[in-house]
Amino acid sequence: MSATVPAATQAAPPGFFLETVQTVHHWTDRLFSFTCTRDPAFRFGAGQFAMIGLRVEGKPLVRAYSMVSAPWEEQLEFLSIKVQNGPLTSRLQHIRPGDGVLIGRKATGTLLPENLAPGGVLWMFATGTGLAPFMSLIRDPETYDRFDRIVLVHTVRQVSELAYRALIAEELFGHELLGDLVRERLTYIPSVTREPFSRTARITGMIESGNLTADLGLPPLSPERDRAMLCGSEAMNADVRALLEARGFREGNNSTPGTYVVEKAFVTK
Repeated sequence: MSATVPAATQAAPPGFFLETVQTVHHWTDRLFSFTCTRDPAFRFGAGQFAMIGLRVEGKPLVRAYSMVSAPWEEQLEFLSIKVQNGPLTSRLQHIRPGDGVLIGRKATGTLLPENLAPGGVLWMFATGTGLAPFMSLIRDPETYDRFDRIVLVHTVRQVSELAYRALIAEELFGHELLGDLVRERLTYIPSVTREPFSRTARITGMIESGNLTADLGLPPLSPERDRAMLCGSEAMNADVRALLEARGFREGNNSTPGTYVVEKAFVTK
């Protein structure tokens, strides 16, 4: 499918930046990521998303994507599923370096540390491509300024879907500038639900059993100490929200900080 057009032959429609694809990485036949140029005028906070897409039949075709890249990086990075019949992803999965992509000028979202009341441990719960905003957050020094400890829990169906696993477990821990912070405060917990792996539990199962906190030598989840961010499938978001609220957690948003936040702009199914 020839779905994209070189950036040099396009003009940005109102409300968008026109950026150039730099790299494309296909993790699996259902998952890919890409990097693109970043206009200096595009500002965002770690954890936010923007409307990303292509011009199709002369009009922007876009959907919400969280930035994988950190706010201080000069390029942008995004993680996406491949939906063969999806209006956008059926086209976007075929992009190549040099192609043009549309980036909405305004970033937004609820997965911001300032939407949480001060706390000790920040739990990031992600399924599938819901990992994306957390990749930005764990590479932003300001995240570590707000919490004593950060635990990233990422569950997928197959081992091959553990996108950025090597970057988190190896490169990030050895990063020249962030390495000390990451080694001291970040814990990464990957889990695979449909293939043999060192951990195979779902997020809800880890919370309900108490193993999630016990394995780390931490007390059970409590709104007095813990804070949580959720991004993933509709089912995970709903189930974990219920578990948190049963423990006294209160949802926060862009106007009122709480003890947990969930991104509602999009879900990964």
